Amino acid sequence: MLRTAIAGSLPKPAWLAEPEALWAPWRLEGDDLVRGQRDAALVWIKILEDAGIDTVGEGEQFRDHFVHGFLHKIDGIDWDRKTAMGIRADRYTVEVPTVTEALRRKGSVHGEEARFARAHTDHKLKFTLPGPMTICDTIADAHYGKRADMAMAFAALLNEEARELEAIGVDVIQFDEPAFNVFMDEVKDWGIAALHRAIEGLNCTTAVHICYGYGIEANIAWKKTLGSEWRQYEEIFPALNASRIGQVSLECANSKVPISLIGLLKDKEVMVGAIDVASLEIETPEQVAATIKGAMEFVDPERMLPCTNCGMAPLPRRVAEGKIVALGAGTRLMRKELSGR
Repeated sequence: MLRTAIAGSLPKPAWLAEPEALWAPWRLEGDDLVRGQRDAALVWIKILEDAGIDTVGEGEQFRDHFVHGFLHKIDGIDWDRKTAMGIRADRYTVEVPTVTEALRRKGSVHGEEARFARAHTDHKLKFTLPGPMTICDTIADAHYGKRADMAMAFAALLNEEARELEAIGVDVIQFDEPAFNVFMDEVKDWGIAALHRAIEGLNCTTAVHICYGYGIEANIAWKKTLGSEWRQYEEIFPALNASRIGQVSLECANSKVPISLIGLLKDKEVMVGAIDVASLEIETPEQVAATIKGAMEFVDPERMLPCTNCGMAPLPRRVAEGKIVALGAGTRLMRKELSGR
């Protein structure tokens, strides 16, 4: 009951990469980089275990970005052919690499990382992968012609990777789909179908993480335009509830998403974000417990997994550590309250 987890990324130590930055450049090279990444993964696994987090991860210490960390090992992408592309329905425009031929996985992408993490924890292990729709909103297409077709091609590669991760011993495979609250019609038309292709044949727990975006100024500005209530999830939750995905992760702490919307996920396990990753303030255990208690009006504790709102890569390390400790402590408070009923 109330099994804790984290959404995904954690800050990279200052000796590994530039701190408090997305796309943080590495400060090591070659074998030193690999050793540094492994050391960082060990640090975070230990911190998570000590805080009482039930399902741990390596905090994406081996990748420079949650999408590009996967794409770097995919053939069919021309990294030198940059295309100006509007991201998240033209919320901001960046120069992105371009798919120019049929996509192929060169080999294992994250297998060695997962194998290393699996060997160093007895806890349940979670691994994150970018979702097909979000990948397609991060890279240009000059080959497939339709975004849905390219998404299905990526989904097939993600499925190859996910099957390997499951065989290594990963317990939970999560697909990150922040694009799901932007392209609501496409989610229902082909986004969930692409997720189904990505999880085909898996027996481990599967999850999808959705959020409103963090760490980028354009996302922060966009959220200011959404008013006092953010109801985008209302349109896609019924479809997600009917899907074959096992868990849904979303932000609840200090969120303008009406907490009642999680009631639409009546057949899913819900990762309730009880940690605000947009704030440098470290929550008290009591604040975490209050968020969990508020969510329990709509999700019973047997289906709830207290979690972080999103990844914490851009935060100062001490803040992320404090928030993880608060997540564990606040959840223990709620377990104690529930056991006394």
